Amino acid sequence: MLLAELEIWHTRPAVPTRRVALGHMVLPVDPSPGFGGLLLGSVVAAHLDGIADDVIPDVHRLINEVGEGARVVQPRLRHRFQIDRHGLAVSHHRLVGDGDDISFDFNSAGTDLAQVLGAIYATERLDAAHRAGVTAVLQKAARWRGPVGPSLIAHLAGSQTTTLEAMADPLSWALGVLGFDGGAKRPTKRQVTAHFRDRMRDVHPDHGGDHLDAAKAMSDLAEARRILLVEP
Repeated sequence: MLLAELEIWHTRPAVPTRRVALGHMVLPVDPSPGFGGLLLGSVVAAHLDGIADDVIPDVHRLINEVGEGARVVQPRLRHRFQIDRHGLAVSHHRLVGDGDDISFDFNSAGTDLAQVLGAIYATERLDAAHRAGVTAVLQKAARWRGPVGPSLIAHLAGSQTTTLEAMADPLSWALGVLGFDGGAKRPTKRQVTAHFRDRMRDVHPDHGGDHLDAAKAMSDLAEARRILLVEP
């Protein structure tokens, strides 16, 4: 299942000019940062190692400018951002779901810097109400030094779980994990705490819970509690 998609058009190899443009985009960002924000952040994280160290501060500055809605003077980082895609090559980046798992499908044909710039300029196309949240994800991604996989998704989303259901609708997922009715109104802090304690008691190995599943169950319960205790 396709969750998010980004096309980045860029100068072909061995061509002296450096240009970047955007193509087809599917970037859902609600609830923030959404699958679109996770894809954009992951593109940055996956390609940052291929960028010269002296350029990294300029990447952070550009992300901030886009987040603030500032006018970006061209060219930036020796690349010109443009609308016309004639004569350019294309890279495809996708975030896909398989069952309850989320994974990346990166197909980069250009330089690492072109991919990072494309992700930043795609963020500029987002609605202003969501742009700040996504640029915060890009900044986290630009500081990531781990593998590009589930741990990155959790880091960017600020979550302890990376299941598709939890990412798509965290509130409904959290209600279900703690045993609340899906259509119920948001529970109080006291109700969340009581359900959390009851569920933790049920899954704990000392009370008959399965040893193999206990760690994940307790982690999910803690994450569900966190989600429900965050101010709406």
